[in-house]
Amino acid sequence: MQVDPRAPELAANDFVAMLNASRMCVLIHDAATKNILWANPAACEMLGWSVTELRPLKANDMSSSAQQYDRVLGRAWLQEAVDKGASRIEWHYRAKSGRVIPSEAVAVRVELAQGPAVMVQFRDIEREQEIERELRLTTSYIDALAHHTSTIALMLDATGALRFATDTAVALIGARPTEPLGPLTQYGRLWSDGRASTWDEVAARAEPVTAIRLEIPRDVGEPVWLEGSLERLQDTDDEALLMILHDVSDRVQEEARRERELHRENYLARYNAMGDMAMAIAHELGQPLAAAGNYLAGARARSQTLVNSGELPSEAAARLAFGIHSAEKQIERASTIVNAVRAFVGHLEHVNQVVDLNDVVEQCLHFVRLRAAPLGVQVVVRRHPEPVAVRCERVLTGQVVLNLCFNAIDEMAACDPDRRRITITTRIDDDAGVLTVDDQGRGLPHDPFEESFTSKEHGSGVGLALSYRIITRQHGTIWAQRRDEGGSRFGFTLPLAREHHPPA
Repeated sequence: MQVDPRAPELAANDFVAMLNASRMCVLIHDAATKNILWANPAACEMLGWSVTELRPLKANDMSSSAQQYDRVLGRAWLQEAVDKGASRIEWHYRAKSGRVIPSEAVAVRVELAQGPAVMVQFRDIEREQEIERELRLTTSYIDALAHHTSTIALMLDATGALRFATDTAVALIGARPTEPLGPLTQYGRLWSDGRASTWDEVAARAEPVTAIRLEIPRDVGEPVWLEGSLERLQDTDDEALLMILHDVSDRVQEEARRERELHRENYLARYNAMGDMAMAIAHELGQPLAAAGNYLAGARARSQTLVNSGELPSEAAARLAFGIHSAEKQIERASTIVNAVRAFVGHLEHVNQVVDLNDVVEQCLHFVRLRAAPLGVQVVVRRHPEPVAVRCERVLTGQVVLNLCFNAIDEMAACDPDRRRITITTRIDDDAGVLTVDDQGRGLPHDPFEESFTSKEHGSGVGLALSYRIITRQHGTIWAQRRDEGGSRFGFTLPLAREHHPPA
């Protein structure tokens, strides 16, 4: 018999066959009495009863004994389907074996030939509930990992964008908890194999895992160093990488400190060698300088003899005398430097020479301006109105002034032309004479006096370190600092000569 003109191929028995074949459990209840009329094989298999055994059973015979599955509640649910056409509930059936089966059940009113009935369709959701519980547990673990642990964990996509970070990681990289996370390189610099690397370079090494280091800069103080691994996750739909890190800032700073100590030891060894060489050179230069002075004196006497005899014109003699005098001045300066080197290598701490710092600056200005003029650097001098009489070695202290000024000029050469100015200042502070050199450059990234040798491409390699040694051996102090208005200030103090201290 045809039951649906839209599907003339199907007969009434075909629908019975389909219900029998369905894996969805089906129970048919009488709409009035709520008695079971029929069950499909899937329902019989799940509950463990045949249709004949099911027909006389009531709700309390085949439901959980828990209060929420009481017979009264079951009948009310079925009646709601009779009254409203459909009703949904989560119901716990009890099988013949005693096993309680959680199910999602839908009751629908149907009109049968003998009157209205309720068709209940239900399925076992025990496994789904187990999975849901596992997911909730996993979610709680993830929440604990994200918010209640010191673990530094980052999840990134293939482009290096952060998709997840624990609270500890968010705080360390300087991200804002209330704002979306951006690319990892927005917060710090990646290092791999001891060198700075791009995200693409480190991601390519993660096959599946690679060692990584992350440097997080700070506005104040030392950067934060994080070290760990970057691992490519294999069992994800989207390409993802997991970075697990730990804070190694203390270790990195300790390594840097040990490296500075090693540099300083190398410097001291180099410095001692320089001292030996300087003493030897000073000794060896003494005789040639004295001989050169004698030769010049002889040349002066010979030229005067030639003038007196008329063999040398007066004009030529004057030019010759000027050349001889200039050469004698340079020899005299060379001798002064040699003697200063001897004093420095020897007993500079006990120097008794009293020098006006203003005079030292004046003697250095010619050379400072020679260095500054080609680079367009303006040199401003602010002298103390009174003499700044300090106890120091004049020539070596002048070398310190030149070194500080030359460094400032070199820094200014890298700046805009309108900012190229250095300022040399002398003053008296309590019992010390002070000299400072200010520039308007990029400022100090770190304390340069912590390094033993300069990083500049040209020079002797011990400029500031040697300046530090010269000043401190004369019982002074030398320092460098970042200026609030921009640029750097280098300066030193030397003890005032008390007998020359101007009255207050």
